[in-house]
Amino acid sequence: MMTLAWPWVLALVLLPWLVRRWAPPVSTSSGRAMKVPHFEDIMTLQSSQLIEVTRSRHSILFWGGIIIWLALLLAAARPQWSGEPVGLPTSGRDLMLAVDLSGSMKIPDFSVNGHEVTRLEVVKAAAGEFIARRTGDRVGLIVFGSQAYVQTPLTFDRDTVNSMLRETEIGLAGQETAIGDAIGLAVKRLKEQPAGSRVLVLLTDGANTAGEVLPAQAAALAEEQGIRIYAIGVGADRMEVPSFFGTQTVNPSRDLDEDTLRELAQRTGGLYLRAKDTEGLTRVYEELDRLEPATTETELFRPTTELFKWPLGLALALSCFMAMSFIWKREWVLRPIWKAEAISARAEAGR
Repeated sequence: MMTLAWPWVLALVLLPWLVRRWAPPVSTSSGRAMKVPHFEDIMTLQSSQLIEVTRSRHSILFWGGIIIWLALLLAAARPQWSGEPVGLPTSGRDLMLAVDLSGSMKIPDFSVNGHEVTRLEVVKAAAGEFIARRTGDRVGLIVFGSQAYVQTPLTFDRDTVNSMLRETEIGLAGQETAIGDAIGLAVKRLKEQPAGSRVLVLLTDGANTAGEVLPAQAAALAEEQGIRIYAIGVGADRMEVPSFFGTQTVNPSRDLDEDTLRELAQRTGGLYLRAKDTEGLTRVYEELDRLEPATTETELFRPTTELFKWPLGLALALSCFMAMSFIWKREWVLRPIWKAEAISARAEAGR
């Protein structure tokens, strides 16, 4: 669609006529005149030639001037071509995921289609679907074990975050669990983002056993910066394991510090969620979608292309053409004079 950025410029279309109509004529009272070379010779030309040149010159000046003036006005009005609307997602939340990669995440107390799988495998699948749904959010990934690392900084590229999550392995950050350091690193990454949209989703299956920052201290920093923490405790509460006397029932989540995780969430305005099986973990992430809904509105953007160069180029080309036309007309008129002078010069030389 064609539009004009400054259409009010077209109001100047009658300016040359107004200047000609109302401006005072040039005064000739001084008696000064411009000397025209070969004026007497020009006057000896046939009157039909003079009339033809005059008419041609006047026509070129009149119509060429009109076209140049209109082209300049059109260029000054900034014509633009607007393309089809493109939807841009509005910026939503800054969402940081902190995933536990300690040694206990390899316990196979989850099942998928009747097959035992490790906790991390289920977390990758459920968290991956959660990340894919976060349209409009900037998502980042922190992995922690004995230390905490930023696997992916905050980004709108959810596919990259999902890919980096799938590539994580148990023990990548150590065998222990540094919950406090993971929260502190998330606070460091989120504190410079807009207030009110900063969220940390912390997933672990144990208690804080490593690191330099205690979970309570890290939670105080998060509270100070207005960062909500949603803590997820993963792990089944019953598991059958083989023993010397047959099969024994154990609690694979006995090391899960639920009290600390619950306190972290409540202190920062978040929530503690428990996932004991694959379906439970899926429901946990669905609950997070409900508590922190993803952005669904979009902003429309129309790409525009400036077109002023075309009328401006037309005005320049026409000006050059008119200048060349006048030069050619001048030579056409004076050529007989120059020819006569050349003949007279040869005659004088031959005498």
